Amino acid sequence: MARQRPISGNVALPEPPPELPVNPGDTPFATLTPERILDAVEGLGFVSNGRLLALNSYENRVYRVGLEDGSTLIAKFYRAARWTNEAILEEHAFAQELADAELPVVPPMRVAGHTLQLDADLRYALFPNRPGRAPELDDPDTLRWIGRFLGRIHARGGVARFTHRAALTQARLGDESVRFVLEGNFLPAELRPAYTSVAQAALAQVAATFDAIGPVRGIRLHGDCHHGNILWTSAGPHFVDLDDCMQGPAVQDLWLLLSGDRADMTRQLTLLLAGYEEFREFDHGELALIEALRTLRILHYVAWLARRWADPAFPLHFPWFNTQRYWQDHVLALREQLAAMDEHALSV
Repeated sequence: MARQRPISGNVALPEPPPELPVNPGDTPFATLTPERILDAVEGLGFVSNGRLLALNSYENRVYRVGLEDGSTLIAKFYRAARWTNEAILEEHAFAQELADAELPVVPPMRVAGHTLQLDADLRYALFPNRPGRAPELDDPDTLRWIGRFLGRIHARGGVARFTHRAALTQARLGDESVRFVLEGNFLPAELRPAYTSVAQAALAQVAATFDAIGPVRGIRLHGDCHHGNILWTSAGPHFVDLDDCMQGPAVQDLWLLLSGDRADMTRQLTLLLAGYEEFREFDHGELALIEALRTLRILHYVAWLARRWADPAFPLHFPWFNTQRYWQDHVLALREQLAAMDEHALSV
């Protein structure tokens, strides 16, 4: 059995923990066998019953592990070279801060005083298993309920700033993504002029949108608050997977919950904000950022797939990527976003 050593769970260390000698290669999880996963869990004092279920995660690897006493826990193995130790610890500290404030966020388990563990070249954390179902986002009460908790999360997120986590910027999500696509070998040659033109126009429009509303206050966010990261039980919602928590505008955690046509999104947003503003004032000027943020997400998503394409899990689960039809549709989506960013912002 491999021997694990913990990385301190205290972000404010006198000296930062050493960075791992990670392998930033294309197959960072090649050595993550079922036996190694169970050894990592049992090395922290748990006794497994041998049951292991891979959960829906591609950036990291996440498993539900059965224990001998009949309970289960979640083991999350972090992709090498993506986050520094300090950034992961800051994610853990934020989740625990929210949980300590009696907010329904699932923080990592602290084992022998630590939340981030090390097994040779792999970093991982354990979480309690908190199952639930997808929220019914067409239900008014559900939207108001989620809005109230997001208001409370953001009220807490606004009292301090991240030091090591990424910030939501056009440079990181947009400019770097377009540059990566253009420098790679994914884009078909005959589509390169069309992609270059529409991507540059989209970036210019995003920049103009941010400039038009002026400085935006950044707070600590969930960062990836779509319906798949909200689990619903009879007691209400709980929020999971803060892997993309970041510093950014509050509207980032709201617009991802909107869907449908303009009338549908207006109705959903009205209900979310009705709950949200019971606990925190919302800057309605940020609503003008929604389509710009959607554009950045579209650009970043494509570059994310391209960056991970050598990972065997990606061609398996995203077989439609890197086809002629996919890039044609992507160019069309960016053109539609140019039109969407020209429309009046949603209002409530």
